Amino acid sequence: MKQKLDLNTWNRKEHFLFFKQMEEPFFGVTVPIDCTIAYAKSKEQLISFFTYYLHKTLTAVNTIEPFRYRIIEDAIYIFDQIDASATILRADKTFGFSYMEYSQDITLFADTTKKEIERIQNTTGLITREFPENLIHFSAMPWINFSSFSHARSFTFPDSCPKISFGKMMDENGKKTMNMSIHVHHGLMDGYTVGEFISCFEELMSY
Repeated sequence: MKQKLDLNTWNRKEHFLFFKQMEEPFFGVTVPIDCTIAYAKSKEQLISFFTYYLHKTLTAVNTIEPFRYRIIEDAIYIFDQIDASATILRADKTFGFSYMEYSQDITLFADTTKKEIERIQNTTGLITREFPENLIHFSAMPWINFSSFSHARSFTFPDSCPKISFGKMMDENGKKTMNMSIHVHHGLMDGYTVGEFISCFEELMSY
């Protein structure tokens, strides 16, 4: 479900109109995340760490309202729920785009995610299903401890989905950290909102 945002009463109308005309309206940041507690919790709950931090990511996305905004035919819609399309690696080192429906219940989400990962790993090709509009684009590169990140993008495609990526987990003196890259449409939010998202995510990863 979604509802249309009234641009005429929105205090960011001018900002939206300014940034949406740009060829590249996305901006991004890369930040380190302490995942020491979250990694231990995932092991306690017998949930893969990838699934665990994807769930925490989606929880934060669904908590911070502007992350649920999407541009559709020059209008902004607020979705009730945002799900994920994550890149899933196969044995032959190709990957496919998945669809993982969010649930507040992490056990249910883990079951859904496991089935979708298995489906992708037993198919070929990049796009193996249709996708809804209420998504984030999600990826993990556990081989690279990156400090910055960029995405391949077609400027002619009307894209407003946040893109969140994670790098290699590092372990130093018992503290585990991982860099997170966040790219968002500047017409929908600013640095303050991204800061709110990061704070929310860090809190979710700390208990």
